[in-house]
Amino acid sequence: MPTKTAPRDPYDTETATAASPTPTEPAPESATEPAPARFTAREKLVLVVLCASQFLVALDFSVLNVALPVLGPDLGLGEAGLQWAVTAFALPTGSFLLLFGRLGDQLGRRRTFLTGLALFTAASVLAALAPNAPLFLAGRALQGLGAAALVPTGMALITTSFAEGPKRTKALSINGSLMALGFTVGMVVGGILTDTLGWRSTMGLLGVGGTAVLLVAPRMLAESRGERTRLDIPGALTVTGGLLGVVYALSTAAEEGFTRPDVLTALVLGLVLLGSFIRIEARSPEPLLPLWMLRRPTVAFGNLGGLATVSMMTAAVFLLTLYLQDTLGVSPLVSGLVFGVQGVASIAGGAVAPRIARRIGAPRTLALGLVGQGVLTATLLGIGVDSGLWLVVVGLSLASAMHLVAVVTYGVTATSGLADEDQGRATSLVTSAMQLGMALGIPLLSALSVSWSGMLRDGGTPAAEAALSGIKLGLGVDAVAVTAAGVLVFFALRRSNRSEAAPARS
Repeated sequence: MPTKTAPRDPYDTETATAASPTPTEPAPESATEPAPARFTAREKLVLVVLCASQFLVALDFSVLNVALPVLGPDLGLGEAGLQWAVTAFALPTGSFLLLFGRLGDQLGRRRTFLTGLALFTAASVLAALAPNAPLFLAGRALQGLGAAALVPTGMALITTSFAEGPKRTKALSINGSLMALGFTVGMVVGGILTDTLGWRSTMGLLGVGGTAVLLVAPRMLAESRGERTRLDIPGALTVTGGLLGVVYALSTAAEEGFTRPDVLTALVLGLVLLGSFIRIEARSPEPLLPLWMLRRPTVAFGNLGGLATVSMMTAAVFLLTLYLQDTLGVSPLVSGLVFGVQGVASIAGGAVAPRIARRIGAPRTLALGLVGQGVLTATLLGIGVDSGLWLVVVGLSLASAMHLVAVVTYGVTATSGLADEDQGRATSLVTSAMQLGMALGIPLLSALSVSWSGMLRDGGTPAAEAALSGIKLGLGVDAVAVTAAGVLVFFALRRSNRSEAAPARS
């Protein structure tokens, strides 16, 4: 079987130089720095529709965070059950992404996208109007299920609507910036809405936004399909069950610890099912996730970078929210302003990322963003019990700018060089990395922080100092993890910057 040559990343200047027939002569500027993308009027509308839907999903991950103290007593959710207001959404969102991405390839991405959007919108209305906890949690779970269909098909529609190169990079950078901003904006908007209109308005906002997109999307989006093949049912069941188990265990452990029998059982069962999924995919004639795709360094390490940057940034924002309000005692309004500055810095990072990628290549830009985010997160270890507000403003904002540099380029890196029929599965991986990062980063570092501060309090350390130490431990692990991911991505993808043969598809 002839070997397929992987298409070159248009922003990989090293490959461009290596592949040049006359390496002693400087390449024309247009060959190494493509002209800025120009969208047509219709392309702009398509991009607005798709990015708006992705923004709504990202918003949903955090819009309820500041409303939980009010929501719990209103619905009769005790402290132990309050986490399910968030977990009920995160569980199906993180667990069904790969399945719905593949269903989109089979049944049509536009059709699956619109179905997911309709379910997300209706579920938001249900959650807003729910008179009791069971109906509210059902609404949250259905929101998550709709988001699991909405996100991968929306991303696949972006990559298939814009040709690989400057246009796709610009479209993905805008989408990535908005998704990353959605988490921060959700916290700010959630606080304002809860204080003024009540917590139900946060869910109502998502219903209104979903309705607006749903009215426009059918007229703007063209149908897109991947290769029609038999659905890998065993793979779908094992990966969905495995992700459900892992997400449940980590989310619950953040509040209850890992010693509860159901947490340990879910974690072990989830890992076993994920191991079975890999074995099934290796033998399946029509795998849900072809392993040849994961053997591409750009796919594997691009998604690793995405998982690291999203999980660690959302965790840092969560920990610093606790620090600002519980340790420094600042008002929700001041906290909102801090995250507003962070949002402006994020927009700036997202704006410059494509320019950097055109000069040094998307993989190197991804590594740069990860290392920059990690180093700047480490500066936040200088916060104290009585001071640190301005350090948070500056350090978090700069770290967020580098975070957006990584977010923009990990999607480009992880989907480059793949045929249109593979984009559904590739973008499912991209969105899985982002959504799982949002779902797992907070519970992991929160559990670590809470456990450490609890040990210190039990040993006689004053409560404020113990809480600060726990937050600093979480931030330290955050900084080390994202920096290490950046170094790994740099060295792994540096070797792949030369033209390579794509593995034969099985």
